[in-house]
Amino acid sequence: MAATAAGLALWCAALPAALAQAPSATLDKIKASGKAVLGVRESSPPMAYALGANEKYVGYHVELCERVLKEIAPTAKLEYMAITAQSTMPLVSNGTVDIGCGPTTNNLARQQQVAFAVTSYVSEVRMAVRKDSDLTSIAQLGGRTVAASTGTTAVQLLRKQERVVGSPIKTVLGKDHHESFMLLESGRADAFVLDDNILAGVIANSKDPSAYRIVGEPLGAEPIALLFRKDDPGFKAAVDGVLTRLMQSGEMEKIYTKWFVNPIPPKNASLNLPLGNALRQLFATPNDKPLETYQQ
Repeated sequence: MAATAAGLALWCAALPAALAQAPSATLDKIKASGKAVLGVRESSPPMAYALGANEKYVGYHVELCERVLKEIAPTAKLEYMAITAQSTMPLVSNGTVDIGCGPTTNNLARQQQVAFAVTSYVSEVRMAVRKDSDLTSIAQLGGRTVAASTGTTAVQLLRKQERVVGSPIKTVLGKDHHESFMLLESGRADAFVLDDNILAGVIANSKDPSAYRIVGEPLGAEPIALLFRKDDPGFKAAVDGVLTRLMQSGEMEKIYTKWFVNPIPPKNASLNLPLGNALRQLFATPNDKPLETYQQ
């Protein structure tokens, strides 16, 4: 979108009138049912994760979803549905989930199935290893066993890396990030490849956070965004309008700091990932560009 700050401010100011004129199948569905279904993750801190016996879902993207829905569907009851990286696309595209609040990468292939909001996080895909590991570079992964979560873009990035290093990388897949981390924790994998923010969150909530390190150069940078049904421009305009206003007002940076810098539950540990320049620029000039534009 690359709009100016003034233009975005005018757009946001006119949002209520625009919404009144923009039909939305998703908003109609929410109004008719009296509820909005949020797709959340059980083990993707700090973006979206469960506390207790899945009694409460929290995280950076969960809070953004809640803030958005409070404004565009204030009377709707919020219902949380646990989804995985693998089930996200079908559940969002078929309307079971009204808005996806997990750490989902916006790319061209996924845009064939769903629509994405303006980017709310830029992650770097890196690897976590045990403290005593000799691995320090992605270039060393040839011939090693690497954990990744089913349905994540890390799987495709590892396949590309195989061609770079010229030798096979044995990729073992966990059904979710918790299971993938257990492969590393138990020694069944030499490394666990995933978005740096989620790796930091999983390590911070592990039995012994000091036993692991995030190392190596990034496999790539990825735009992460909320997602929803495709072909519903009215809903996208509503979601983007709220997010853009949060970004432009400085409120988004406060929400970011809450989850990435301040101590977070359940262990009150900090991820120590202050807002970077790339994301700060995105907050100033929001856009919904896909992953492929980051690789040019």
